[in-house]
Amino acid sequence: MHRLLMSFLLLSFITLWGCSNNTESPLDKPVVEVGDKILSRKELYDVIPDNMPKNDSTVFAQDYLNRWIRSELMLRKAVLNLTPEEKDVSKLLEEYRRSLLVHQYQQKMLLQKYSPLITKSEIKEYYDRMTDNFILNEDIVKSIFVIVPRTAPSLRDLRKWYRSDDPEHLIKLETYCYQNAKKYDISLEKWKPFSEINLMLPRPISRPDRFLKYNHFYETSDSLNYYYINVKEFKLAKETAPIEYVEDRIKAILLNKKRLDFINKLESDLYNEGLKRKIIKFY
Repeated sequence: MHRLLMSFLLLSFITLWGCSNNTESPLDKPVVEVGDKILSRKELYDVIPDNMPKNDSTVFAQDYLNRWIRSELMLRKAVLNLTPEEKDVSKLLEEYRRSLLVHQYQQKMLLQKYSPLITKSEIKEYYDRMTDNFILNEDIVKSIFVIVPRTAPSLRDLRKWYRSDDPEHLIKLETYCYQNAKKYDISLEKWKPFSEINLMLPRPISRPDRFLKYNHFYETSDSLNYYYINVKEFKLAKETAPIEYVEDRIKAILLNKKRLDFINKLESDLYNEGLKRKIIKFY
């Protein structure tokens, strides 16, 4: 019964919202009451995003109303069952306030003075120094991978182009694939996990490490498609990852380190300033 009542209240509220000309009195009326806590129509109105369609706003309001009731019931139970000492959260609130203010100030200083610039030489220096941390856990390749339907035209040319190192042939291959392929990848500068290719084959290769050691070209088919692979370069699991493969990971590590170094320097500068201006007094 309460669900029907709630739906009726929400429908009335949404209708009022859609027709309201910003008069205050209808919106001040309560939607629901839990103990001595009241959720007014205006409070519910204020949390609904602007320009939301009426059907979506009804669902949004229903969800918000449910969460508000559950939260108030839980809070009511907590107030009734916790001891005065347990309900005294002033210290926690002050610690949270302090942490929040410090965090906001740090973020402001980061935006104003921090330069998130990582150079290629920094990446290379970190890679050389931490090589043991960049051991591959899977086989990776630079390759050409093409899937075309069995009805695709000029398959003889396709077989010639995908095996070729001639730049002109690669251009022709890309044009052909754009027009005819179901899926293709000719980004030869980018390393990718071989498992991503293997999963798209009709019969996945069971020993990828052995396959990569002894095969450059691979062709297979099913009832619908032909599949072509040209492995240009490969690295096996447990080998050191190429720097290009881990460059983004290194950049993220260095950026985080620079942020921490900046914040530490900010704290040190503030400490020294506090000593110099006698803001800090030791007793």
